Amino acid sequence: MAPVAVFVGVMGAGKSTVGRAVAAELGVSFADTDAIIEERAGKPIPEIFVDDGEPAFRALERQVVASSLETFDGVLALGGGAILDEDTRKLLAGHTVVYLSVELPDAIKRVGLGAGRPLLAMNPRATLKYLLDQRRPLYLEVATHTVTTDGRDEQDVTAEVLTRLRA
Repeated sequence: MAPVAVFVGVMGAGKSTVGRAVAAELGVSFADTDAIIEERAGKPIPEIFVDDGEPAFRALERQVVASSLETFDGVLALGGGAILDEDTRKLLAGHTVVYLSVELPDAIKRVGLGAGRPLLAMNPRATLKYLLDQRRPLYLEVATHTVTTDGRDEQDVTAEVLTRLRA
């Protein structure tokens, strides 16, 4: 069993929004590893960061992603930083991975400047730019398909993803 597609990208790229739309169109279920992590931890991600620290969050994230890649057969969205883990990147090999690419101006419009985003608590614009620059090569490394989302609406991006998945 394996996901139909795995979505990766920085926060604000549209992984959950487009992922849900693609799953609905394909008639499969949708799951977001961040939501699974919150359910398992019994608290929101910002609280995990504050109470337990980022390393504890990343360890839980690694477990949830590995388990989901083995047991989930719908459309799966990973948290923006999941690809930082080398083992996670290796696990993604052989899966259909859709990288939703977004540049800084659109990402800022979509996520706002940090509300509920623990990594954006300090200097959100500079932090988001750093995250984009740091993670882009890793997203490209794992991607089967790269879809640019800048200046596009959900329906347009969803249609392109579906075209690529059905090719």
